[in-house]
Amino acid sequence: MPLNMNKEVFITCAVTGSGGTQDRSPHVPRSPKQIAESAIAAAKAGAAVVHCHVRDPETGKPSRKLEYYREVTDRIRDSDTDVVLNLTAGMGGDMMFDGTEQMDRMAAHSDMCGAAERVAHIVECLPEICTLDCGTMNFNEADYVMVNTPGMLRDMGRRMAAAGVRIEIEAFDTGHLWLAKELVKEGVIPEPVLVQLCMGVPWGAPDDLNTFMAMVNNVPAGWHFSAFGLGRNEMAYVAAATLAGGNVRVGLEDNLWLDKGVLATNAQLVERATTIIENMGARVITPAEVRAKLKLEKRAPVAKGGSSG
Repeated sequence: MPLNMNKEVFITCAVTGSGGTQDRSPHVPRSPKQIAESAIAAAKAGAAVVHCHVRDPETGKPSRKLEYYREVTDRIRDSDTDVVLNLTAGMGGDMMFDGTEQMDRMAAHSDMCGAAERVAHIVECLPEICTLDCGTMNFNEADYVMVNTPGMLRDMGRRMAAAGVRIEIEAFDTGHLWLAKELVKEGVIPEPVLVQLCMGVPWGAPDDLNTFMAMVNNVPAGWHFSAFGLGRNEMAYVAAATLAGGNVRVGLEDNLWLDKGVLATNAQLVERATTIIENMGARVITPAEVRAKLKLEKRAPVAKGGSSG
C-alpha cells in the first residue's frame, strides 16, 4: 500500500485515565486541580486536545463524581491556555465478578449505571469532545468485563449528539469499528467522525503493525483517526500513526515512562511526541485548527450565575 503520511498532526494528551496507576508515579494527577494543571501543562507543550478522567483526590481511585468533572472543566476553561477539552464517558460500564464460581451476580466493586448517568457530566460540562467505547470486551484483569452493549451505545450516542458534543469513537478491536460504522450509518454518531484506535490494551487489538494496519484499513475514507500504543510502544505509535495518515495520543493514562527508569510528566510525553512528529517533517497543529477540522464549538468559561456557552 502507498505511504499516506499525515503532514498536519494533532496531539491528544490522555492526562490520568482510570487505571490503578495512582501509586506507581508521583506525576499521575489525582485532584481536579492537579488534573487541570497537568492538562494545561500538556497544552503548553503542544497538545491540542486533552482527554480527562477524574479521580478521588484522597485515594486516587477512578471516580464519576460530577463535581470533580465540573471543577476540571472550569479550571481548564478559566486558564489563559487554549486547548480542546475531551471528557471520558467510559465509566459506569465496569462489570466484575468474584471468581469463576460466582458468575450469577456481579461483584460489589463493579461500577454499572444507566445511559443517563453515564453521560450526565457530558451534558452538564459540555466538553467539545467526549468518548464512546464502541464495544464490550474482556479488559485486562481476569474477571473484569468492559460492558458497552449496542443498545447502550445508541442511547449514549444520541444523548451526546443532542448535547452538541463531538463523539470520539474508542475502538479497541476491528469489531468495534464494524459497530461504529453501523452507528454512523444510523445517524447516531454525526459527522465529521472521529475515531481513536486503541492498540495493545489486553484483551483488545494487539499492538503489532499488521493488526494496526488492519484497523487503519477499516477506518472509512473521510473519518479522522488517532492512535496510541500502550506502555513502552507509546512513542513508536506516534511515528506509526503519523505515517499511516493519522493523529497521535500520548499521556500518563497510557504510559508512565519517559525513558528506562525515568518517570514522565504529561508535558514531557507531549514534548517527546512533538519532536518525533516534527523530525518526520510534519507539523503539530493548534487547538483552533483542530476545531476547524472537526467542526467543534469552543466553550466559554462559566459566567457568574450562568452556564457554559
